[in-house]
Amino acid sequence: MKFNIRIFLTGLVLCLVLVMSKGSVYASSLEESIKQKQNAISQAQNEKKQLQAGMSNIKSMVKELEKSKKNLETYVVELDKKLADLGAKIDELKEQITAKKEEIVQAKADLEKAEEVAATQYADMKGRLKYMYENGKDDSYLSILTTAGSFGDMLNQAHYIEQLSSYDNKKLLEYKQNVEYVKLCKQMLEEEEQVLKQAEESLEQEEASVNTLISEKEKEINAYQSDIKTKEQDIKAYEEEIAAQNEVIQALEKAVAEEKARLAEQNRLKYDGGMFQMPCPGYTRISSDYGWRIHPTLGYNKFHNGVDFAAPAGTPILAAYTGKVVASAYNSSMGNYIMIDHGDGLYTIYMHASKLYVSTGKMVAKGETIAAVGTTGRSTGNHLHFGVRLNGSYVSPWNYLK
Repeated sequence: MKFNIRIFLTGLVLCLVLVMSKGSVYASSLEESIKQKQNAISQAQNEKKQLQAGMSNIKSMVKELEKSKKNLETYVVELDKKLADLGAKIDELKEQITAKKEEIVQAKADLEKAEEVAATQYADMKGRLKYMYENGKDDSYLSILTTAGSFGDMLNQAHYIEQLSSYDNKKLLEYKQNVEYVKLCKQMLEEEEQVLKQAEESLEQEEASVNTLISEKEKEINAYQSDIKTKEQDIKAYEEEIAAQNEVIQALEKAVAEEKARLAEQNRLKYDGGMFQMPCPGYTRISSDYGWRIHPTLGYNKFHNGVDFAAPAGTPILAAYTGKVVASAYNSSMGNYIMIDHGDGLYTIYMHASKLYVSTGKMVAKGETIAAVGTTGRSTGNHLHFGVRLNGSYVSPWNYLK
């Protein structure tokens, strides 16, 4: 078959007319997409490095806390601060993991789309070769079509490249760019998955750090209590602790009473006699009940002024009854605590929380989440210490609980 240059040029012109207008726009868009993917890959690599660099050094934390062990109150306060910092970092990592999973879904979609475009380009260019062959080129075209393993292999043949028109060169460049874009999409997906893996490993390590600090705290509190030399010192220390709690609470009660005196009668809180709900629904195991008991570390009969509900860290603490929050604060003995005024001299108190969700002055409804179970303050395990006070004295919570 003889080569007909007129037929060849006619086919080439037809192809140019059909796609030339779209080609320049597509090439420009693809170059911009490649740049964006390269920037995104760099950003993902930086995120991974930041995660690695930002890991908490638990050994360093424990070493720093050694300096404050001589003063138990200072030690507990400093350790609780570090627990709060780790809790915030864990929340941040969980948010980052959620966002990264969404980014991976998008990266997979980008890769699938780029592979579809590359496959379409490859098919179009094979069709272009077939057209040229059927319209007059000799048997060498057939050889190229049947022996080439891929479009790239076909283009590597020098005698064919010499015959490519400027349009064919342009389409070849677009195809190579799209192949590069597919490669970058795959690399981007791999980087995003590595960042996700690093974030999940960081989360696991930070949660382990929290457990390590809690263990250190329990060990030091127990060691401190066992080191008191005599029972007289034990009793005095315990009485001072309760007195300190009562001093804070009584001061709050006094402040509330003074504030109430300034309010109009119609605005006064009034307890309507209703029954309280359980502050930790679903966790009713009592680790220490209200009343007289043998103190677990001091070893003598002592009055326990509340009910301890054993529950895992983070368990929601609910307001037992509607009222006004008169304290949402931290104390070295009570840890993070909340005190609610229900009117007519009746208060509920929630101690040792890991987190506080309401602030002083807020009105809360019965059953509203106000805090989370923890082991802050003078506590050796996760639980809620729930107390009820009436007219300045502790009373049994069971008088009000369903």
